Amino acid sequence: MKTSQRRILMGAVLLLGLSFGLTACDTASNQGSASADSQSAATGDRIKTTQTANKRVAKDNAQIQTADKSRPTRVIKQGTKIKMHFGDTVITGVLNDSKTAKALIAKLPYTIHESRYDTDFCGTVDALPYNKSEEHYGWLNGDIDYATDAPYFTILFKGEENSEQYGSQVNIGVITTPLAKISNLEGSYDVRIELDE
Repeated sequence: MKTSQRRILMGAVLLLGLSFGLTACDTASNQGSASADSQSAATGDRIKTTQTANKRVAKDNAQIQTADKSRPTRVIKQGTKIKMHFGDTVITGVLNDSKTAKALIAKLPYTIHESRYDTDFCGTVDALPYNKSEEHYGWLNGDIDYATDAPYFTILFKGEENSEQYGSQVNIGVITTPLAKISNLEGSYDVRIELDE
């Protein structure tokens, strides 16, 4: 192989690797050192933004609580209770009755490899069905969301105040433990999700 052909091939491999890196759940370091602005710029391929004032956002039609910032913002009183095992730490939650949540419930027990990023734990799941009308921008702290532009299962524990620039999400539930219980975890886990009887 000629030197020029090798250079072209190496350039293509490097470009492919860079493109793959931009499709991860979050391009911030696992230490959470990147700012929201740099995250927004770096995740442009995965995240859709809009200037439209009438876009659907996470808080639309949501029952919320704002009195206790240590607890999830969204409140779901009825739904399917789940337990998520992050090693020895159990995070409880409740899934709503969306098409996406029902499809995930049908798979339980189910294990997802999740990694910690600045605002969430995120991992790839098998593609799940969703209703386009449920897609929205942003999240509420404590939300369990499904990213529709890549099959990501995310548990979002902070950053709701700056989140409406991030699109392609469907809310499927909320954690029911204090936010610190998940935000204090570090690293990656094989998270087993099961029904909480």
